Amino acid sequence: MNLPPKVTDRAFARLAEIGASDQGQALRVAVEGGGCSGFQYEIALDSPAEDDLVLEGRGQKVVVDSVSLPFLENAVIDFTEELIGARFVIENPNATSSCGCGTSFSM
Repeated sequence: MNLPPKVTDRAFARLAEIGASDQGQALRVAVEGGGCSGFQYEIALDSPAEDDLVLEGRGQKVVVDSVSLPFLENAVIDFTEELIGARFVIENPNATSSCGCGTSFSM
């Protein structure tokens, strides 16, 4: 059984802060080939597509396309604020290694 990714309250709260749903947008999390470890995350505001998995909370949406979904099985999508900046992050239990910046990974 494939478990979908989870989205933290912090991530939904940040989407609400920036007014994503007010603009008809959702946070799109996708996996593409590339990066220094083989795969990389693409995170952007986008309109939901018909075949997307839609995760909802606090009136906000996070969407994942059907191709990226197996790579994000049981992952956690979060938002973090650190000295180096604020960003959405993905904790992916499927990744066997990742780069230092956390945007690319291998499986």
